Amino acid sequence: MAVTDEAIEKIKGMIVSGALRPGDRLPKESELAAELGLSRNSLREAVRALSLIRILDVRQGDGTYVTSLDPQLLLEALSFVVDFHRDDTVLEFLAVRRILEPAATAMAAARISEAELDTLTEQLDALGAAPSVEELVACDLEFHRGIVQSSGNSVLCSLLDGLSGPTTRARVWRGLTQEDAVSRTLREHRAILGALRDRDAEAARSWATVHIASVEQWLRSTL
Repeated sequence: MAVTDEAIEKIKGMIVSGALRPGDRLPKESELAAELGLSRNSLREAVRALSLIRILDVRQGDGTYVTSLDPQLLLEALSFVVDFHRDDTVLEFLAVRRILEPAATAMAAARISEAELDTLTEQLDALGAAPSVEELVACDLEFHRGIVQSSGNSVLCSLLDGLSGPTTRARVWRGLTQEDAVSRTLREHRAILGALRDRDAEAARSWATVHIASVEQWLRSTL
């Protein structure tokens, strides 16, 4: 593993230094191994590892390329790691979401378009007053994703998208067991939407905090 780690670091160094840029094709395996002073096996393992985290793109019959290195692409690996969370870490994921999502919601207040606001309103209206828990959670994910995308920060959007998975089950369980969870969620969504329509960043931030904290507090009380 130490040899593979060294190979990874050397390829990373080439990318960071600009010797390899986004979209560039890597030299032939034999040439690159000689240039970096590596065995072909260790280079191969390094390429495999870097392709898993979307740094490199191995194209059969064509060669190996540096990806676009777009933050959204690179952060896809986060969702893979997050899938292995334990139940006792869900509160930690919610805490991170409570820190990041209100900030993204506040940023969206100045950027979100009227058309996007109308779409969010239509999604809420389509749910009606008494949706199923599954329908509500699906809408909840789309509602918050739409707002975060409007923040204009692709890194923040990717981070929050990756963090949404572990909290989904908690939100479903809350909807099934807490008496007013569905109606409360709908009210909080309307309040967030109202703040965004008013272009009131601080109100949007506050309502987003309240919304996420309510799930966090409920879950803490059940553990």
